[in-house]
Amino acid sequence: MPLIDEIVKNKEELKKWRHELHSIPEIAFGEEKTAQFVEQKLASFGVTLHPRMAGTGVIGSITGKLTDQANTAHKSIALRADLDALPIVEKTEATYCSTHSGMMHACGHDGHTTMLLGAAHYLSQNLDFNGTVYFIFQPAEENEGGGRVLVEEGLFEKYPIDAIYGMHNWPGLGVGQFAIRSGPVMAAYDVFDICISGKGGHAAAPQNTIDPIVIAGQVITAIQNISSRQCNPQDAVVVSITRVHAGDSYNVIPETAKLSGTVRTFNHKVQDKIITQLQQMVQSICDAYGATVEIDYQKRYPSTINSNIETENAVLAAMEVVGSSKIIRDNPPSMGSEDFSFLLNESKGCYVSIGNGESASLHNPYYDFNDDILTIGASYWVKMVQMQLR
Repeated sequence: MPLIDEIVKNKEELKKWRHELHSIPEIAFGEEKTAQFVEQKLASFGVTLHPRMAGTGVIGSITGKLTDQANTAHKSIALRADLDALPIVEKTEATYCSTHSGMMHACGHDGHTTMLLGAAHYLSQNLDFNGTVYFIFQPAEENEGGGRVLVEEGLFEKYPIDAIYGMHNWPGLGVGQFAIRSGPVMAAYDVFDICISGKGGHAAAPQNTIDPIVIAGQVITAIQNISSRQCNPQDAVVVSITRVHAGDSYNVIPETAKLSGTVRTFNHKVQDKIITQLQQMVQSICDAYGATVEIDYQKRYPSTINSNIETENAVLAAMEVVGSSKIIRDNPPSMGSEDFSFLLNESKGCYVSIGNGESASLHNPYYDFNDDILTIGASYWVKMVQMQLR
């Protein structure tokens, strides 16, 4: 593969950075040690550091020496990596495993951060480009919407970003491969909580109760019809109940039953339709049994949708690194979610998957990022800058 020689020569240093980051995982908005590590590296490279955003979010920039400094409207692109880890107990037994109890880099964000640092290091010494590149190290990708906070704090008002690019490792996709497609690539992520209130009593006299467990069973069954019978089969929809709690005793019918779950889809119109259908369906069932219900439905992340031109930019940059045969254009969208979607709602851009090879799945206590792809990802980022900022 035609990787960038200077980056390849720096591979052992990249591995050291990645292993150090892996050993200090921190979860959403608590990535202080991680942010300090990134800031220290960027400063040592001579990268311009900007004020933090979203608490622990680090932003650096480099302007190429070919840039017309008098032209304030010169082109700028942003490259984004995520900083946070997950509340998982690591089981890899790696020599560099987590030193923070109950926290683990089980999604590869340590690798994502390292690849972007590797690109920043190279570009700081090779300024033959025209424009500005922003390096965005974003906190709280997992569940808490750090990307949303960046938008709310004015990322795109403060910095003149023409397009933004993101990348995530993908277990099962071969080393040296990239999966890149335009349009939806990751699903919207919604969550809901349903609290059914009935009338408790003795389990031997159910006729004197309004049993919330029976009602919950009806609700669970009915909700499955939303995706299978209420939505167009051509619209990808997942509705899953993931948590059920009711009662604490063998002989007591409880007062309440609580259900929680998630909804995934790619189409915002379908997303809105599901909200209405779920609320109407649950309310009708509870009314029929004489129970009351409270429904808390939250839209967490929108769908991640790549823009067409920026997708082609990503394809061309990846081809420069791994060749056309390693680019997969028809990889199906994932029903997983990604808060890079908030950034793509505000800017043109593209989010790609880089192969992690055969490994444990993401969010698995045995997962580990593949160090062999560090130089591939860093080279991809550099090629992106060189090709877009000519």
